[in-house]
Amino acid sequence: MFARLFVAFQYLVPRHWLTALIWRVARIRHTATKNLLIRKFVAMFDVDLDDVLLRVPEEFETFNDFFIRELNETARPVEGDHSAVVSPVDGTVSMAANITGNSIIQAKGLDYSLQDLLATDLDSAGAFLDGSFATIYLAPYNYHRIHSPIDGELISASYIPGDLFSVNQATVSTVRGLFRRNERLVMHFRTKTGPVALVFVGALNVGSISTPWTGEIRPRKRGVVEALNLSGCSTAVQKGGLLGWFNMGSTVILLLPANQGTWNESLRPGATLRVGEVIGQFAPVAQ
Repeated sequence: MFARLFVAFQYLVPRHWLTALIWRVARIRHTATKNLLIRKFVAMFDVDLDDVLLRVPEEFETFNDFFIRELNETARPVEGDHSAVVSPVDGTVSMAANITGNSIIQAKGLDYSLQDLLATDLDSAGAFLDGSFATIYLAPYNYHRIHSPIDGELISASYIPGDLFSVNQATVSTVRGLFRRNERLVMHFRTKTGPVALVFVGALNVGSISTPWTGEIRPRKRGVVEALNLSGCSTAVQKGGLLGWFNMGSTVILLLPANQGTWNESLRPGATLRVGEVIGQFAPVAQ
């Protein structure tokens, strides 16, 4: 009952307005206020502070700075050899499976298309037909930086305006086409094995998405798909390297092409992941 009421509530509230309000609150610099927000959040969500680089809450200027907190250098070692695919985030697996032709499973009885998710040309989407995907949810208590799951080159990034529904399980199981309706940032990579795509899905209260190449991108409800300028940083990425962060929590979707990679058997709905943990393997490169 609560889940249905929460989904109904989202249809009624001005989602972009509420998200903009949270964006402002998360950036309050008044020391007592931001410290109170951080302490209450840590207590409410039982946030693990063991690996946090800075002292909590004193060394964070705002609540948002805490939310996108850095970890100690040794906190998330990158596992596996050159053929391993590693988790790009700390989070929980919502779904991991094969892509059936053009169709990706959102939840039981719900699916959506590659073209709608990527909102791009047919060649880019076609590279992942009959491939595989993993959808990973970042809960409020998770570390919210996103890291590269592979070694390769970032060849394009696009921002797609959209809605801001929550991406919690209740909403994912109810709102048809949720991931192709919400705003998102799509990154395409070139690797020795083949193309890889990583999708940052925005959500209710996600005030913005940031990357080292683009800086902060604020939500837009509508507009054209925007090809982002990547000239600000090197486009060569190393496995485990920083790709960006959610300013408040959300979901990522990782896409691999057909016959080029397999997920570990342990990558199932409900499994918890940490950045750098091996979640799959690329197929051997033909000599």
